[in-house]
Amino acid sequence: MKALTYSLHHINSETHFGFEAADYSRFKFGDGTVSRDFGVALANGFIEEHLARAENIKQLVVISSPYSFIPTATFAMKNWFVYTLNHWLAENDLPVVQETKVHRTITYKEDYGELDAEQRMKLIGNDSFHIDKAFLEGKTLIFLDDIRITGSHERMIMKMVDAYGLKNDIYMLYFAELVNSNIHPNIENYLNYHQVKSIFDLHKIINDSSFCINTRLVKYILNYEHDKFRVFIEDQSTAFLDELYNMALGNGYHTIEAYQQNLGFIKKLLLLDNYKLVQYGN
Repeated sequence: MKALTYSLHHINSETHFGFEAADYSRFKFGDGTVSRDFGVALANGFIEEHLARAENIKQLVVISSPYSFIPTATFAMKNWFVYTLNHWLAENDLPVVQETKVHRTITYKEDYGELDAEQRMKLIGNDSFHIDKAFLEGKTLIFLDDIRITGSHERMIMKMVDAYGLKNDIYMLYFAELVNSNIHPNIENYLNYHQVKSIFDLHKIINDSSFCINTRLVKYILNYEHDKFRVFIEDQSTAFLDELYNMALGNGYHTIEAYQQNLGFIKKLLLLDNYKLVQYGN
């Protein structure tokens, strides 16, 4: 077993990242166009730095960052990463990518990006990750995530690897990695919210044809101050409300007190829309 890390961008400055902070922020809230660009760039970098130089490439299994029901932003990036990787693999007469999922059991409302290393480990330390060991046997694993700040999630992944006794070769892949220990981990929050200063900044992202719903967006909306949330949510389509509500239930957010008021309002809007449809049709 060998474990290697590859990051496309190395963050050594609080102002220059190698990518646009505005793009990263939109990506974290579901901008599918940026997800595509990030996924393609990461795949091309990984191919150039590793796969093109590798011998005896085994079956690759790509595994996006752990989630319960609602995918993370990384999931949308993962799709384009896989598409790009498959092009190269097919051209080189190699088997195309397989995929699997790391299941996680705990969800939380805290904003991970604003925490330091100790707080991050305390928050996720009680979580548990699960994976299909039999499916992975004899294959090379690529664990994909958008950014590495303190390595907390990576340690949880490796804890799972040890617990399952996995002997696979492993790549830990990131779009970006913080490499300057003098920069506080909350630089992640600066990136996450660079382009999203209020709930109303989500309107353009949500209404773009490339939009991909994710955990961060759902939690952000459900946790928003109720009066402003109502103004925002009443301006959204029934299709979006339906997806938002279903995703929230799938992650068990109806059991989290901080989300219940806003989630209840979405439910009322959906019931009203259904009533109007029954009464008046399309």
